[in-house]
Amino acid sequence: MYDPKALERLRQQRERWEATTLNQSLSRKPERRDAFITESSRPIERLYTPLDTADMDYMQDIGLPGEYPFTRGVHATGHRGRLWTMRMFAGFGTAEETNRRFKYLLKQGNMGLSVAFDLPTLMGYDTDAPEALGEFGKCGVAVASLKDMEILMDDIPLDRVSTSMTINSPAAVILAYYIVAAEKQGVAPHQLRGTLQNDILKEFTAQKEFVFPPNPSMRLVTDTVEFATQHMPQWNTISVSGYHIREAGSTAAQELAFTLIDGMEYVRWAIERGLDVDDFAPRISFFFNVHNDFFEEIAKLRAARRIWAREMRETFGAKDQRSLLCRFHCQTAGVSLTAQQPEINITRVAIQALAAVLGGAQSLHTNSMDEALALPSEHAVKIALRTQQIIAHETGVTNTIDPLGGSFFVEKLTNDMEAEVREYMRRVDDFGGVIPAIEAGFFQQEIADAAFRHAQEVSQHERTIVGVNDFVDDDEMKIPILDMDPQGYDRQVQRLETLRRERDNDRARQALEALRRACEGDENTMPYLLECARAYCTLQETMDVMREVFGIHEEQHVI
Repeated sequence: MYDPKALERLRQQRERWEATTLNQSLSRKPERRDAFITESSRPIERLYTPLDTADMDYMQDIGLPGEYPFTRGVHATGHRGRLWTMRMFAGFGTAEETNRRFKYLLKQGNMGLSVAFDLPTLMGYDTDAPEALGEFGKCGVAVASLKDMEILMDDIPLDRVSTSMTINSPAAVILAYYIVAAEKQGVAPHQLRGTLQNDILKEFTAQKEFVFPPNPSMRLVTDTVEFATQHMPQWNTISVSGYHIREAGSTAAQELAFTLIDGMEYVRWAIERGLDVDDFAPRISFFFNVHNDFFEEIAKLRAARRIWAREMRETFGAKDQRSLLCRFHCQTAGVSLTAQQPEINITRVAIQALAAVLGGAQSLHTNSMDEALALPSEHAVKIALRTQQIIAHETGVTNTIDPLGGSFFVEKLTNDMEAEVREYMRRVDDFGGVIPAIEAGFFQQEIADAAFRHAQEVSQHERTIVGVNDFVDDDEMKIPILDMDPQGYDRQVQRLETLRRERDNDRARQALEALRRACEGDENTMPYLLECARAYCTLQETMDVMREVFGIHEEQHVI
């Protein structure tokens, strides 16, 4: 991008500056003793200049918004044309309670729904199962049947509201419930808009909410991709999630690498199923964590678009430009929030949200100040939503596209991020692919090592965590905490008992038996899961059939 003679002159001027101006300044006042590193422990140089980006080809590496390689954004107008979707994650207790929270958020200006499910639902158990004891409604809403989904989406127009659902092992079952609940509203599958997380590979590496072994798990994911490609053209079939990889302790580069590697594995499975890459790839989206290191996070998001575009075109032969687009939702970093001085979490979230916007997010959830203590209260979630609205309407950062593009520092970080991701891609290839690398514990060990290193840096005061290892305040700060309906569990259990008694049990048994035969063969399971939903088979009844056919995954521990 630069004239070689100009670069040489700059090199000479930088050496002069270091020998004179800088040395004189350091002799008068040395630099702070802080470790100048990113959140991911990447060393940061004192100064960045065109010398650090001299090897870049502008059009091939940076380009223009809405054009390959999409480093500067997937849309030509950025946020000037359309603001990101403000999609607040919500779910707790019963379907009735969460339905009320959804309606509150929509009234406050939320643009789309994002459903959090409780642990029994995430693991495929009914609320009254022995395995679910004590976990009802604590980290999300309980959905144990179509009846719960009907209540959850009551009076919400599913042909107009986009819904994201954070569910993985039982994703196909929950999608079936959603489709049938929409049918009962008179909304056809092709009218539905939203996203199913459906990212089982990251469960094996980070979040650990897996049920079936990797291969049948991937079959179910591919079933949903095939079904939605044929019947749900507006639905994002997989949200490949780096969020939970980062929450488990990974670095920014590991989050990006492992997420993109997983995304490419889903593409391979769908192609092997016989699907054309350009038929399904435009409906794959991504979900990234946005942590405290402002510039590193922006560089990560810019690198994500460039790497995905290059891989989809060069490795998978995608011809449709939409297949090259790395469209993503972001969420601020839950793991960065502190129980100490919880109100200062508002500041952390605002900085992280600003990084997501400057990084070009299509959708954003801002965490609430009280999430290190409990599920968010209405007061806290309103502040989190207002944070996004202030960024959108008061800061001016949406007035131009990719305003940090061309920054020597940001472009160098973006290049370094891509180089580290490509090294991880090579290492996974050496294992023979994603599933062999999971089975060998490679991803798990890399994340564990990064988490341990970060914890050491905090404990040794190489990193400052305000309110935790510095600037500590002994005065207890009280904030309002969410209270759930104490009778909710009893109502949920009673609803399940009534459903099992009053439904057509012959139809339910026949639907489950048909599902069993489909699982034992190689048919797409989605039509059978839809029939199970219509017959009001419970989540656990449906998942138990698949447990019996596919087996249960037991992880090999990494030492």
